[in-house]
Amino acid sequence: MIEPLRWGILGAAKFARQHMGPAIHEADDAVLAAIATRDVARAEPFRAFVPGIAVYDSYEALLASPNIDAVYIPLPNHLHVDWTLRALAAGKHVLTEKPVALQEAEVDQLIAARDTAGRLAAEAFMIVHHPQWQFARALVQDGAIGELRHVQGGFSFDNSAEPQNIRNRAETAGGALRDIGVYPFGATRYVTGAEPERLQSVLTRGEGVDVTAHVQTQFPGFTFTCYVSMRMHPYQEMVFHGTRGVLRLTAPFNANVSSEAQVHLTRSGHPESLWRFTVERQYRLQVEAFGRSARDGTPYPCPLEWSRGTIAMVDAALREG
Repeated sequence: MIEPLRWGILGAAKFARQHMGPAIHEADDAVLAAIATRDVARAEPFRAFVPGIAVYDSYEALLASPNIDAVYIPLPNHLHVDWTLRALAAGKHVLTEKPVALQEAEVDQLIAARDTAGRLAAEAFMIVHHPQWQFARALVQDGAIGELRHVQGGFSFDNSAEPQNIRNRAETAGGALRDIGVYPFGATRYVTGAEPERLQSVLTRGEGVDVTAHVQTQFPGFTFTCYVSMRMHPYQEMVFHGTRGVLRLTAPFNANVSSEAQVHLTRSGHPESLWRFTVERQYRLQVEAFGRSARDGTPYPCPLEWSRGTIAMVDAALREG
């Protein structure tokens, strides 16, 4: 019988409360065992779906617990590297929210710590676990749209009314590129298996962070353009345009939250093909994939070595803009 992986969460973040906490609780071979928060009242929403969850009043206390095997870190961006290193040093497996680091060199530091600890550490880039993306990748790589020539993406929302939101604050390493630019960047790399050769960006800044970014990139054999914004009406889409067809994902990042996850394939001389992905839950799939890798070494779909490439693109876009 497989012993379930016992999870703890550092911090009572809204995202952990609404998405990752329930995903850990519902995942096969996983138990949401503990949460660490200095404000015990913030643990109450977690008790609503895990009545017996242990509550620690410090992150250090949770990491010191022998009853925790794996840690999920949804802290603000500037804390990701430090607490990932601490969790690894404490002998825990670690799943850290994106971006897992702020600079490419920091990813190498995490890789070294992971290897020294002999534990799994990875970035919570959940979309690669969703069947719509695995399907899209297979279609493109199998030539369903011919030779890929261009990829375009957009991801936006408006949090201008929340000046204290960590995404709007320079001291917490906020900004649109780090928060949501990782999605079109990582999705393009995942589907194509390619890395960028040249990159240009134009940024609009506010309060010390990039609130909107337009990025143009040359990949081997195809171009890539995208925009991400924290000051525009909510929208998301990814399009892969080839010599014989177009592949479009209408809810690429918040599948079945923003709208229904759909993959559209348009080809000359063929009726449009549509695939719907209505029941798959990418956060739960992420937890289960992480558990398999932590227990038996099953290859993880996006190891830190892969995540390094997305961090490098974000770095480049911030420098160029």
